Amino acid sequence: MEKTREILKARNLKKYYGSGESLVKAVDNISLSVNEGEFVAIVGTSGSGKSTLLHLLGGLDYADEGEVIIDGMDVLKMKDEEQTVFRRRKIGFIFQNYNLLAASNVYKNVTLPIRLDGNRPDEAYIDMILKLLGLEDKKGRRPNQLSGGQQQRCAIARALIKNPKLLLCDEPTGALDSKTSRDILVLLEEVNRKFGTTMLIVTHNNSIKYMVDQVVYLKDGRIERNYRNEEKVPAARLEDL
Repeated sequence: MEKTREILKARNLKKYYGSGESLVKAVDNISLSVNEGEFVAIVGTSGSGKSTLLHLLGGLDYADEGEVIIDGMDVLKMKDEEQTVFRRRKIGFIFQNYNLLAASNVYKNVTLPIRLDGNRPDEAYIDMILKLLGLEDKKGRRPNQLSGGQQQRCAIARALIKNPKLLLCDEPTGALDSKTSRDILVLLEEVNRKFGTTMLIVTHNNSIKYMVDQVVYLKDGRIERNYRNEEKVPAARLEDL
């Protein structure tokens, strides 16, 4: 049997805000391991530390203590410029509010990470990604000419365009209706299966936990429970999204 490779490891992560009676332990001594190709859900109520943990794992924020190892590299020890380049090349991000450039069309939004590196886009790969996400006929449209679901698909395409080692999703269906949410989850599931992309999805929706490989429950900044699913339910069959 082929040995699974650890792609992400967090050790003793801490992120505190305030002091004294107003001290908030947003992330309180969290350790976590994710294997290459896994789909992981980080679940918990509002204020449990989900988004803060994701930001620490992706190098978007600095921890007070601990370390984050991605593909053998210690992200939190990198200098700012080195960390920025590492994120752009190794990590894809998908957020609830899409974060698209309003003045740019779909094609320019999707290819932004490539152009920031000074490289020429691989048009065949771009066409394949856009077709997979149902955006092949939307290249020239700006975000305000797209539906919410199409904007999120554009954000997913942008996150995938560099074939990242890790895809971090912060409530990617939070602003979408039930049907569109399911469609986005089906797409993420297909991307995970097709490309073997390791994914972490932060969500308050308990139904999503059934479609992933590993579930991490957070409460008050700590891992309350962590387990791997023996049998996954396809995203298309999820209820109460």
